[in-house]
Amino acid sequence: MKSSSAQHLSELGEFGLIGRIRERFSAPEGVTGIGDDCAVIPQRSGRDTLVSTDMLIEGTHFLRADIPPFRLGWKSAAVNISDIAAMGGSPTATFLSVALPADLEAGWMEEFLRGYAELSERFGTALLGGDTTASPDRICINVAVLGECPSGSARLRSTACEGDLICVTGFLGDSAGGLKAILEGVERDADVQALIDRHYLPLPRVQEGLRLAATPGVHAMMDISDGIGSDLSHILEASSLGAVIDVPSLPLSPALRRVCTRHGWDAFQLAAGGGEDYELLFTCTPETEKVLDIPHHVIGRCTQGDGTTAWRGAGTSIRGFDHFRQGRPDAQDSSAR
Repeated sequence: MKSSSAQHLSELGEFGLIGRIRERFSAPEGVTGIGDDCAVIPQRSGRDTLVSTDMLIEGTHFLRADIPPFRLGWKSAAVNISDIAAMGGSPTATFLSVALPADLEAGWMEEFLRGYAELSERFGTALLGGDTTASPDRICINVAVLGECPSGSARLRSTACEGDLICVTGFLGDSAGGLKAILEGVERDADVQALIDRHYLPLPRVQEGLRLAATPGVHAMMDISDGIGSDLSHILEASSLGAVIDVPSLPLSPALRRVCTRHGWDAFQLAAGGGEDYELLFTCTPETEKVLDIPHHVIGRCTQGDGTTAWRGAGTSIRGFDHFRQGRPDAQDSSAR
């Protein structure tokens, strides 16, 4: 008899796979989860439900030959839960849909689920359903995420105000530096591995988002997935504002600084244009910023304007990632984004 790690998904079958998933994830009390056509989630008065979805495609967002399935499972859950954090909400559930090559070993999927479960359990987020199908050659992962927040408390992109300070919750550019190291085959010393870990194992800023949303004077907020070169423009356009960013103020980790120095990379370009940091980008009044009790960095200010950003101190033009634009700001190869 074959071990589960050597068994192929073509032998396991769709419903066998669903059965294994159901065994790993149990629904909270009172909730109908995996097994019916729909999950049934009781609603409570005074709460808003948050819903988002995101997709990861092999060859576009990840390289199967490089990323271990555990880390891909972790990241698939993390990037979606980060969307709930960006609204100032609490994640409650996800729905996972996967398209998988039939010759993929079942053990690969078990490791993927282990990573997905470990990250989900950190935030008390149940997997309640999804879909599975065969793919000709590449893996495709789609996750829908549900969350909740007190009615009217969600932090939107459209609520930034002129004079607000622009802040981020942590270092920028580590993930982009890790991706660049992967694509260029850089030797993986401790610093490089730290950057790759940030790329493969992002940690959603859920608690930070909850605390920011509960703080008067914190206005617009979103997570940093495509780099502030792109993500900040979404806030500015939605709020009909401009911005001035002080590029030398972008927070860089010591590991990123050392790796960029050794390899001649532009650390600030990676920080502003690389993306996938999954830190929170938010605006707040200067008075509020003085009393914030979470780690953060001020990088600029909102001004009158039409959605454009002035990059003060930038040696080159800054732009974020765009899925439908050829090339990347931080690497010539776009095959792993």
